[in-house]
Amino acid sequence: MDEARLSAHERRVLAGIEADLGADDRLVRRMAAHRPVPRPPRITRRGAVGAAALGAVTLILLVLAVATSAPGLIWGFAAAWVLTVTLVLSTAVRWTRRRAGAERPDA
Repeated sequence: MDEARLSAHERRVLAGIEADLGADDRLVRRMAAHRPVPRPPRITRRGAVGAAALGAVTLILLVLAVATSAPGLIWGFAAAWVLTVTLVLSTAVRWTRRRAGAERPDA
């Protein structure tokens, strides 16, 4: 991409704006103390893979339980569903807590 050049007038206006901003001590202190916002933490691979695997097992058990109406498959589906929801929620809570900790400003 070609670099855009500023005219002499635009450079003078920009220099004036920079001078005005530099004169504001409060703004200068805030900008000097500014730290870049850290990237939010990723969901752990183990939690994501576990949730996906349990979700697949749950879906298979649901289809089999509906097709056969076997009590064992219905209970298996219920147990797998509870485990899947528990794993997804615990992974989401961990991710949210890490994200909130990463965004917490240092005093």
